[in-house]
Amino acid sequence: MNLRIKFNLVMFLALAIGIGLSGFISKQILEENAKEEVLLKASIMMEMAKGIRKYTVDEVRPVVQQGGHKEFIRQTVPAYAATNNFNRLRENYPDYTYNEATINPTNPVHRAADWERDIIDHFRNNPDVSEFSGVRTTQTGQYLYLSRPFRITNEKCLTCHSVPDNAPQAMLDVYGRNNGFGWELNSIVGAQIVSVPMSLPLERANKAFVVFMASLTGIFLVIWVLLNILLHFVVISPIKKMAEKANVISKGQIDVEEFDVKGKDEIASMASSFNRMHRSLGSAVKLIKQQKRKSQ
Repeated sequence: MNLRIKFNLVMFLALAIGIGLSGFISKQILEENAKEEVLLKASIMMEMAKGIRKYTVDEVRPVVQQGGHKEFIRQTVPAYAATNNFNRLRENYPDYTYNEATINPTNPVHRAADWERDIIDHFRNNPDVSEFSGVRTTQTGQYLYLSRPFRITNEKCLTCHSVPDNAPQAMLDVYGRNNGFGWELNSIVGAQIVSVPMSLPLERANKAFVVFMASLTGIFLVIWVLLNILLHFVVISPIKKMAEKANVISKGQIDVEEFDVKGKDEIASMASSFNRMHRSLGSAVKLIKQQKRKSQ
């Protein structure tokens, strides 16, 4: 097995280990970064929904009430405004879904499912927690979700949700007197939840992973080729020439040209030593020939 094969075997082993470790570590990092990116976008969307809720309560509802409308106008309900505006946003971001899950909602559409109730209970049991994210498994796959507690901090909300007698009759005519009441100030009654399929961040991570690994492999291959070229001209070629000259000298042909020594590296030092050995051997052979002539 020659030096080039040994060198390339070592390089191949180093390349395989390096790419393997880099792939394993980078995949974990890229997946986490992709999740963080998706959660950041979900957080921005949730802030938008929160802003729409506040705008509806502080500005839209008072204007409608001043108009003397007696019918129930759904557009004045914060949850309705936030949800419908988010649905419009989904035209450009169809993978994201938004829900205001509530344990005792006025509109049954917002009643919390079992997994959403667990999130609400988590916020109730940990009142200092302002945000909670995780992954849930469904029949259609895994979903990444971001949630925030829905806490009653505005007394205006209690107008419709404290007791039925305080609620507008128009709202009672639509939803009845049995749902959405008993809320208290500063209590957690639900959660804002944005969900997105795990396939979205994983797909982004996989695309970035493929690009990264292809680039890394390409860089390794370029380095491999350059090292082989360097090995050939700096090590293998000079050693091969020395071996050929040594073979010629060993067969008795002393009159061969010396190496042209260039540089001060180990190969140049070995070439200089070879030249000295060659000259010493040549001098020894000449001395032996002269002694033979004298003896004759």
